[in-house]
Amino acid sequence: MSDAARTTPRRASIAMRMLDRLPQIAERILASGLGATPAAADLPDGHFLEVLPAIHGCAHAFLHSVDQQREFTHDEAAQFIVPVVEHHAQDRLPLRLLLEAVHASARQVLREAVASSDPDDMDQLVDFGDRMLCLLMHINAITVESYAEMEQTIYHAEREARRALCRALLRGLPPGELAVRAGIALAERYSVLAIGLPPAEHPAAAAHLLTRRRIRLLQQTLDKSAGVAVLNTFDGSRGIILLPSRSANTDHEPSTLAEDLAAQFGTVVVIAEIPGVPRESIPDSAQLATELAALARLLGRPTGAYLLDDLLLEYQLTRPGAARDRLAERVAPLLRSPHLLETLDAHLRHGSDRKAAAAEIHVHPNTFSYRLRRIAELTGTDPSEPTGSRLLSAALIVHRLYPPHESAAS
Repeated sequence: MSDAARTTPRRASIAMRMLDRLPQIAERILASGLGATPAAADLPDGHFLEVLPAIHGCAHAFLHSVDQQREFTHDEAAQFIVPVVEHHAQDRLPLRLLLEAVHASARQVLREAVASSDPDDMDQLVDFGDRMLCLLMHINAITVESYAEMEQTIYHAEREARRALCRALLRGLPPGELAVRAGIALAERYSVLAIGLPPAEHPAAAAHLLTRRRIRLLQQTLDKSAGVAVLNTFDGSRGIILLPSRSANTDHEPSTLAEDLAAQFGTVVVIAEIPGVPRESIPDSAQLATELAALARLLGRPTGAYLLDDLLLEYQLTRPGAARDRLAERVAPLLRSPHLLETLDAHLRHGSDRKAAAAEIHVHPNTFSYRLRRIAELTGTDPSEPTGSRLLSAALIVHRLYPPHESAAS
């Protein structure tokens, strides 16, 4: 072999050839990745340039490892990728777009490798592609894990800030900087909603999971319905929701919300609504809504939204006082005779149609009439008379919500 043949320098590897043009390659990687996402079209020119140093640094380290024929590790990739992912997670760039940008950038790197190769470099090119796929695997895993961690941190902080803001409004306290921390633009008026669900009857572990799921579903449903983040104190069973009023005359539809939640939760959902409440009146309205929701739930009302007008009589009857206690005592003599309570309830619902009322509880009309006379004897109030019927109806409502002590029936 001649001296000239022995001294011919080995041609640089594909990786080293790419390193010579790395500044230009890094720019093309950015342009084909993040720069080509739909989000980039609506952003100022150069918005993503701040990630160019990370692209350059990661590509530089990776190409050196390829040239040295050594593995480019997960930890090496992470030092470049994690800060970029955290930045985009904070900006709420969707994870899907971020992953699509990563793959588009990887394809650009492969195109650059092909452009830097010769026909004799096939083995090198195959090795480069294999190492690039390993790097892409690391980047994907790092991106998903880092994004999820950052998202959880951001959402947890925002969720807690929103709850703190909601509690401040419910107590009539000035929101101060809470609205800024929560990322909420306060409205002048709100629909104040109190939501109530039957208590969950599940083992502790399952109940905990169910509660978290309900809280998540409620927030998602509210935010989707209103188009903005909605303040609430829902704990999985009950709570207050503050829906920003759309205008002076138009609010969201709580009845639709109740139906949607009932379908998702698989249980009855009652909502009490106080619409169009000025911000300074939220505390009193929330108290009233809470009482109305509890009342609707105790009365066994079906899924739906209820206004004060829907529960006027029941609400007034259940206000504390001597009259309420006396009303409850009026049906106390019937407590030891469940069949008489059943008869009274059927009578009050069917009015003068005794035949239908008797059929509902599966007794003969004569038996039904006998029971009504027995009720009149025990209570001193004749349910067949209009005045007595109204009085016993009110007494039965109060009894169901505030049953007298057993001693009252003695």
